[in-house]
Amino acid sequence: MANPLPYYRVLRDQHPVYYLPKWDTYALSRFADIWDVLAINDGTFVPSEGTLPAATVLARHHDGPVPDPPLHPMPFHANFDSPLYEDVRRCTSGQFRARTAATFADRIRRLANDRLDALLPLGSFDLTQDYGGIVAASMVCELVGLPVELAPDVLATVNAGSLAEPGSGVEVANARPGYLEYLTPIIERRRAGAGPPLAIADNLIDYRLPDGSGLTDTEAAVQMLGVFIGGTETVPKIVAHGLWELLRHPGQLAAVRADLDANVPVAREEMIRYCAPAQWFARTLRKPFTLHGTTINPGQRIITLLGSAARDDREYVNPGDFHWDRRSARILSFGRGTHFCLGVHLARLEITILVTEWLKRVPEFSVREEAASRPPSSFQWGWNTVPVDVGVAA
Repeated sequence: MANPLPYYRVLRDQHPVYYLPKWDTYALSRFADIWDVLAINDGTFVPSEGTLPAATVLARHHDGPVPDPPLHPMPFHANFDSPLYEDVRRCTSGQFRARTAATFADRIRRLANDRLDALLPLGSFDLTQDYGGIVAASMVCELVGLPVELAPDVLATVNAGSLAEPGSGVEVANARPGYLEYLTPIIERRRAGAGPPLAIADNLIDYRLPDGSGLTDTEAAVQMLGVFIGGTETVPKIVAHGLWELLRHPGQLAAVRADLDANVPVAREEMIRYCAPAQWFARTLRKPFTLHGTTINPGQRIITLLGSAARDDREYVNPGDFHWDRRSARILSFGRGTHFCLGVHLARLEITILVTEWLKRVPEFSVREEAASRPPSSFQWGWNTVPVDVGVAA
């Protein structure tokens, strides 16, 4: 994970279905294979062991299909197959539909400019954390019912949760108590009728499982993790890395600046393809599946290497190069199929606004590349730290 790109190329060219005997797991590395596999929704590939299983989970080998987890204590709903997964997802999805997400544009723009007002006079700051990170975390706070003043703490908590020593796996469960310290009290307050209506929390409180039971406060809070983590972590890394790529290519930066309203949405798609930090997601097989002459059996797993797919020259021309005006017919950075990213519309809106407002107000900037860092993680390859120096600000 220090630099997976050379390994991805070897996998794509020589081992498109690569077996990892220690984990009884196959890695898929080609865009077309991952695109097709993630579209299959007939129960062949299920997330019953989690979409980011820890090393302790992968160490268990199975002789056959793995059942869904028990309803109680209920894990994150992404561990379930249809229809339970979709039912719980609907409790949290209302504010993320395209039309509703668009209504947040003015708020995101104000948050972005408030951050720029505070940061630009400093001359030096962190592009990932101090700019995009605080804006994204502020939006998450508002969506889940937390005071926006907690945005820096939420951002720090989420960043810490994705760190891992090499070989240890993500171990999200270790960070979960920290997440739930924010989320469980929200459920408790709404269940007691305190505070204004809050769609996500209220829907989860009212939800009933197939056996007729409801979610406990902790179980309901766990279902909010997708919004809490995903909404905080991805956008800032894409924005910081994407602006850095434009800086590395002055001609491209000038072209985007020439018409921000028209060109930033185009550049955004290349930033998403090229800069998205998530590298892989897992599924466990419930039915046999054959790919490139290899049959994967029930109980075995696959990991879909999204980061590899984004660099597949079978799908893209010169995919290792950043081209702001690349027109990509297909992108896998937000996933595909049943587990397609819940917040994709809001994420695209945030990226567009954060990049646009930056380019409007920052005529000159530089990155202190020696101080930029990608901390260890077995799941993502993203720039957590991108220190910048800015010129005269508008």
